[in-house]
Amino acid sequence: MKESPSPNEPRPGGPLAGVKVLDLTSVIMGPSATQTLASLGAQVIKVESADGDNMRHVGPMRHPGMGHIFLHGNHGKRSIVLDLKRSEAREAALRLAGRSDVVVSNIRPQALARLGLDYEAVRERNPRVIHVTCCGFDQQGPYAARPAYDDLIQGATGIPWLMQQYGAPEPCYAPVTLADRVTGLHVVSAVTAALYARERTGCGQAVEVSMFEAMTQFVLADHMAGRSFEPPLGPAGYPRLLTPHRRPYRTSDGHLCVLIYNDKHWRNFFAAIGEPERMATDQHFATHAGRAANIEAVYEDVARLMAQRTTAEWRELLDHADVPNMPVNSPEELMEDPHHRATGFIREAEHPTEGRLRMMGCPTRWTGTPPPEHTLPAPRLGEHSVAILREAGYSDSEIERMLASGACSAPAALPQEPAR
Repeated sequence: MKESPSPNEPRPGGPLAGVKVLDLTSVIMGPSATQTLASLGAQVIKVESADGDNMRHVGPMRHPGMGHIFLHGNHGKRSIVLDLKRSEAREAALRLAGRSDVVVSNIRPQALARLGLDYEAVRERNPRVIHVTCCGFDQQGPYAARPAYDDLIQGATGIPWLMQQYGAPEPCYAPVTLADRVTGLHVVSAVTAALYARERTGCGQAVEVSMFEAMTQFVLADHMAGRSFEPPLGPAGYPRLLTPHRRPYRTSDGHLCVLIYNDKHWRNFFAAIGEPERMATDQHFATHAGRAANIEAVYEDVARLMAQRTTAEWRELLDHADVPNMPVNSPEELMEDPHHRATGFIREAEHPTEGRLRMMGCPTRWTGTPPPEHTLPAPRLGEHSVAILREAGYSDSEIERMLASGACSAPAALPQEPAR
């Protein structure tokens, strides 16, 4: 009988099965990308400093170094600690890069070159490598060397300005790491496209993914508006998204998200509330162009109507009329959403040191190469250092010397079983 895989061994399967990724990233943008690659079956080795990824230390957590954001952004990976300021650690990283299909880094390109881990150095060891650098700004521009963090990129690409236009009393950031996670998705698409290109050409390449450009595209795809044309046909900004009336509607006992979008939805809506003639008699509602031109009045009128019934009454009425609506969920309610319960997207899993965890699954379904149902648990700092060095061809005596010198480190004994 075939033995079950060890909980600390990589699982086979998935569309990226067999792809080896060396992860030189930290915080959110890069780790979110490499975690997605891991969830699709790639074997990901995460290189960390002796202090570990910053997100290890953001609570809540049951044990030091195992914060909640780290757990969600790094399951499916193995961890090795290398002090890249030391030559023997840099050599180990180069050896690992030589065995990898993909190297992903969010170390600043200038610093990566000083470490000898830039594309040119890695390509000497591995001509087929796909070397992806995540940076703040296009390296051909004057901002190339500037530091970049999610808040800064949100500000530079107009998110706080848009939030104030939308109705916030002061400019404010979106309360999610929007720039990091949007750019992380571009990293995933760059890696998978580069892997496909290598299958056709046999050649690796360097790819640069920049936050400023990724978020500029994200924002201006909606809001370039009249400035899309030369000469301009009007100001920047998509009015439907900027009106402060575009928000969940207040009902008589709560709130509800409703989008009455096309002509069919509007006819059904007015029929459901007993005013079927409104589509013909009120030019604000008669056509899509009319509704767009009078969007604030349209939203205000619907808001007046929504306040007249309870949330439950509206949901029943709108569902029966086939008018799109959804609840206003808190994070706690989202985790308990009946749809997620039915699909198993949010599930409980046992972590070997952190106990019972609530984890998210892969948001894609595949008929031919489904992602592995379970991935490796998020690793303790340096949990796999020794095993990874052995796989790279290091002898036990070489590994002992690296551990003794501090070029590499492995974790202490397992923490005690967490209290239930």
